[in-house]
Amino acid sequence: MRYLLIEDNEKLAGAIVERLVLEGHVVDHAAQISMAHEFAALADYDLILLDIMLPDGDGRTFLNHQREKQDDTPVIVLTARSEVSDRVSVLDLGADDYITKPFDFSELEARCRAVLRRRRGDGTNTKRIGDVTFDPMSGLLRVGQTEVSLRNKEMRLIEIFLNAPDIIFAKSKLVDRLFSYDEDVSENAIEVYVGRLRKHLNGSNVQITTVRGMGYRLSVQ
Repeated sequence: MRYLLIEDNEKLAGAIVERLVLEGHVVDHAAQISMAHEFAALADYDLILLDIMLPDGDGRTFLNHQREKQDDTPVIVLTARSEVSDRVSVLDLGADDYITKPFDFSELEARCRAVLRRRRGDGTNTKRIGDVTFDPMSGLLRVGQTEVSLRNKEMRLIEIFLNAPDIIFAKSKLVDRLFSYDEDVSENAIEVYVGRLRKHLNGSNVQITTVRGMGYRLSVQ
């Protein structure tokens, strides 16, 4: 998953980024609203973590802007305000959830998973297609009776495909979803990770096929 973190407290932001990266996510960090707008214009995010009190304004203006332009990217607000009226205001503006500072990182991760499940209409974290099952919590891919422990980038790539079966993903789109701006990678890296996933899926009725000139598609054969 690719996250946008909008938080001006460098220590807190660093801790959040470190924790999410360890979970295998890609995280872009903006310390100001102006920077957040630039990031949001350049990339598609699976989830936005939004602080309210920022150096160049109120984070709610960013949230309102996103919703006014019909951007429905899930947003979790990080707030030090515990008053009910403050929480209600961000939810009314279109936030999907909020968490009050200080918070435990495990709770933040759980809220992220819950918001993403609700957006997908999933009741559990486990994803199934054909005879393949994937648990993003453990990183285990089950093909028939065989279990494989995936590496971080493999985990995120299979998750992208499983969330949108039969959809064609261009290499450039996958690079955007798997790597942050400060990672200098080429589209050849996608070929490597797709190759690894194909080996893991060998023997199943689920395949990642190449659509010439367009990209890759995961489907049940």
